[in-house]
Amino acid sequence: MSARFQELDWRATPMGELSLRRRYDPLFQKEVHEIKLDDDFLMSSLFTAAEIELARLALAELEGRGGLRVAVGGLGLGYTAQAVLENPDVGALVVVEALSEVIEWHRGGLLPVGAALVADPRCRLEHGDFFALVGAGSGTAPEVGAEPFDALIVDIDHSPSHLLHPAHAGLYTADGLRRLSEDLLVPGGVFALWSNDAPDEEFVRLLADVFAEARAEIVQFPNPLQGRDASNTVYVAVS
Repeated sequence: MSARFQELDWRATPMGELSLRRRYDPLFQKEVHEIKLDDDFLMSSLFTAAEIELARLALAELEGRGGLRVAVGGLGLGYTAQAVLENPDVGALVVVEALSEVIEWHRGGLLPVGAALVADPRCRLEHGDFFALVGAGSGTAPEVGAEPFDALIVDIDHSPSHLLHPAHAGLYTADGLRRLSEDLLVPGGVFALWSNDAPDEEFVRLLADVFAEARAEIVQFPNPLQGRDASNTVYVAVS
């Protein structure tokens, strides 16, 4: 196999064929890690600006509170979780990941930020189906404790309408969002959601029906592969 490309791991999972790849990108002149599910790219370390901004936008709503209890739905390459832990107001972080293989990659040192996540005493990596916490999903609910969270930060599906699994749809309904707000968040807590698509005004209105405040933020970042800026959306809602 070429030194410019390595498949670090491959697994057959209930969701599809999962693979972790590492390659050298001559355009960016750096090593790149990528996670694929079947033919779908879940994440690339080339583009992490929006995943990092997801955490920062959520926690900015809680600035100065201290001792924050935060949950991240979706571990992936770990950049959202890393950004959460960089905030000194965070006292505890639970990262929920449906694919145990991804947690193994971090614990085994196959991913660049994994060692830091595993070593941080505030951080716990929990295997389970995040969507089961709101009565959706298709897997076992993770053990996140009975205490509600100050922030719930989710980066799993491509968007509220472009899902990795049909069972996830229950989160993106009034009932699912209301369960999340009332059962999992403290009063004044924050729900933040990453999306690969442009802002969905209908979804913003749905959030506004459930939460006290709701908005969509566009996060732009350079994409040299396309010779232009790219953008993702971060939805932020405050209970």
